[in-house]
Amino acid sequence: MSAFARPASAPLAVRLHERIAREGPISVADYMDACLTDARGGYYTSRQPIGASGDFITAPEISQIFGELIGLWAACVWQAMGAPTSVIVAEFGPGRGTLLADAMRAWRSAKAFADSVSLALIERSQVLRETQKETLRGASQPIRWHETLDAVPRGLPLIVIANEFLDALPVRQFVRRKGVWRERCVGLNAGGRLAFTEGSTVDDGTLPEAPEGAIIERRPATGRLLASLAARAKEAPLTALFIDYGHERSGLGDTLQAVRHHRYADPLAAPGETDLTAHVDFAALKREAEALGLKAYGPMPQGEFLIRLGLLERRDRLIAAARPEQRELISSGAARLADPSRMGVLFKVLALASDGLATPPPFGEI
Repeated sequence: MSAFARPASAPLAVRLHERIAREGPISVADYMDACLTDARGGYYTSRQPIGASGDFITAPEISQIFGELIGLWAACVWQAMGAPTSVIVAEFGPGRGTLLADAMRAWRSAKAFADSVSLALIERSQVLRETQKETLRGASQPIRWHETLDAVPRGLPLIVIANEFLDALPVRQFVRRKGVWRERCVGLNAGGRLAFTEGSTVDDGTLPEAPEGAIIERRPATGRLLASLAARAKEAPLTALFIDYGHERSGLGDTLQAVRHHRYADPLAAPGETDLTAHVDFAALKREAEALGLKAYGPMPQGEFLIRLGLLERRDRLIAAARPEQRELISSGAARLADPSRMGVLFKVLALASDGLATPPPFGEI
């Protein structure tokens, strides 16, 4: 068999090496996309990445309070929409389904809302879908799985939840060399190993002046997502909540990172076996959303957002009802979510809404 006729079942690293040898260097975005979503060897398509036995832990896995508060937030947003009899709650990248499971528990105190909800889970990974089905077994709300937002029925009020979803969307990177920007790519070095290199010049008029060697990132998929949300917002009430780690102001810098077994790793060392992410540019996200006619609120630090929604009060109620051995776990979990030195400031929250809707909580509070 020819080296260039490698079957799709070959390890992703082998197929990437041969693709680059055959076609030349690929963009950082194409590399991320292959590593995360390749049908046979992609990180998210081939394994269960979340939890103590995986590579990272998300906020819903740290404390049940996170999903409960997001659930109550969704009920408040529904009321601001005029309490429609039918509303879709869509979660992008639902992980193990933990956030929605906790949200549903909170919905027991909002029966009218719970009775109006149908759930749409935007998930491409069959492995994660199976975990989500098990987690959400017995849910009273109808649930449907979709690969993209485009498959979700249109014309109904929509509440979108996206926790640690945007950071995994591929980024293009550009490097400033001798007064011009060049695409940052992944190629092969003299030893045949994956290595960063530079491709063709880019001159689209949107990249700023910068010092020699500076790196800037762009995330094309967010523009497409926002355009889809804006189109739906013209058809029916819509509110979306994005929670992720990133920066409030646009700037320069390489934020691509890999995590494996809860530790940082080399992004090029094990394609398909490590989680690849990059920081979210919340300023750019907000600008794009507002240019499309959406109202934008925030970004607000995650800790402030959760505390304003009632994190501390819910923590205290849980501790009061907990067994002694559970109390420290409840307290430490809440602290991890809100502490400025942990997730409280690095993670931020941005809400988007249809024009004419009330400001979503807690962004209207003084």
